[in-house]
Amino acid sequence: MSLAEEIGPHLPSLRRYARALSGSQASGDTYVRVMLETLVTNPNQWEQAGNARFSSFKLFHAVWNAVGQDVPTAAPDHSGRFTIADERLSSLAAPSRQALLLTAMEGFSDAEAAKIMGRSEADFRALIKDADDAIKALTRSDVMIIEDEAIIALDIQGLVEELGHNVTGVAATRTEAQKLVAQKKPDILLADIQLADGSSGIDAASDILAELDIPVVFITAFPERLLTGRQVEPTFLITKPFQPAAVRAAISQALFFKQTARRLTAPAA
Repeated sequence: MSLAEEIGPHLPSLRRYARALSGSQASGDTYVRVMLETLVTNPNQWEQAGNARFSSFKLFHAVWNAVGQDVPTAAPDHSGRFTIADERLSSLAAPSRQALLLTAMEGFSDAEAAKIMGRSEADFRALIKDADDAIKALTRSDVMIIEDEAIIALDIQGLVEELGHNVTGVAATRTEAQKLVAQKKPDILLADIQLADGSSGIDAASDILAELDIPVVFITAFPERLLTGRQVEPTFLITKPFQPAAVRAAISQALFFKQTARRLTAPAA
């Protein structure tokens, strides 16, 4: 099997991780591209031992740590704005958030994630604790859910409320979402992509984003379809069936970037 065949199946999850870590599609995909360019020019950096997914993430981390702010400036997102991730790359490499995403969103064990990050397991456990503390410290936010399956919607609502946030409502269709957002203005949106009546969670989110500048976390059973790097795609993406930890991690990441942006743009007292 060639190196391209080994790494190819893992590019969607790498893109998801890079986007969640950096806060934007453009920045995340830039990091993955730099990693691939590094691999082409220096294939000896690829670890032959171990599985290809583990080796892919370990190489990505080596590039992330080595490149830092020297990654080329990414293009604006679909709204024409540069995100806070593009402007403050130096503040986004928090090891505690990397540890949280590797385990909660990408499903690595603590031991695997520690090796990917080049940390001892004791150090890694401390990073996870720091991440949990940071989640608890997030400002209480209003969350809107777009999900047509009642049981899943209740699960998500319970997770959101456990984090200390308020659920403004649950919409099952694009039309219901439009009506709900007109009544209550959420701080963050959690949206299923395929809704039972044939409407699209992506279209519903686009309607809302035309009115509100808020982060969106998408939920889908087919993440690889939205992680090709060929079009405007979600920054925060959860795979169905989801783990509670993945939902918590995605919400915390989305709110982290939103609240950081607010602090940096707030007028001085």
